[in-house]
Parts: sequence; C-alpha cells; structure tokens
Amino acid sequence: MYLSTEKKAEIFKTHGEVETNTGSAEGQVALFTYRIAHLTEHLKKNRKDFSTQLSLQKLVGKRRGILAYLFKKDIERYRAIIKALSLRDIIKQK
Repeated sequence: MYLSTEKKAEIFKTHGEVETNTGSAEGQVALFTYRIAHLTEHLKKNRKDFSTQLSLQKLVGKRRGILAYLFKKDIERYRAIIKALSLRDIIKQK
C-alpha cells in the first residue's frame, strides 16, 4: 500500500502541527498533494485507466477548494503551504 499509517502521520506532523490534527487545512492539502503525485505517476504508466483519471480530477478539485478557503480566511497560511509544497498560486484575487 502506497500510503501507510506512518506516512500519513508524518505528513500531518510536518504540515498540520501535530500528527493527530488530521482536520487542519494544511495537513489535508499536503495529503492530497501526496496522493495526487502518486496517481499522476500511475497514470503515466497506465494511460487508459480512466477511473484513476476521474479520481485524480476529483482530488485536484478538493485540494483547490481547500486552498480557496485558506486564501479567503488566512492569506499567510495559504502562502506558507503553497511555498512549502511548491505549488503554483492558482487562486485569483477579485
């Protein structure tokens, strides 16, 4: 299994302050980013796996929603997680 309990705990400890805080926006974004990277590598090998492709698109949408929430509520936390995970700044200011 590519995502063990220990790996999840490590992700949440690194980005969500403590490993038991699984509901933090930063921890969820980091977990989704890890899963997205894994699914992207899988799709490079299995181009016609359309169910995985759909799952990947849903995960990207969920991550974008959480990032939009962070952008709206606390711009500094948003900028910190974008920088920590090396993501593009995709949320547009109005």
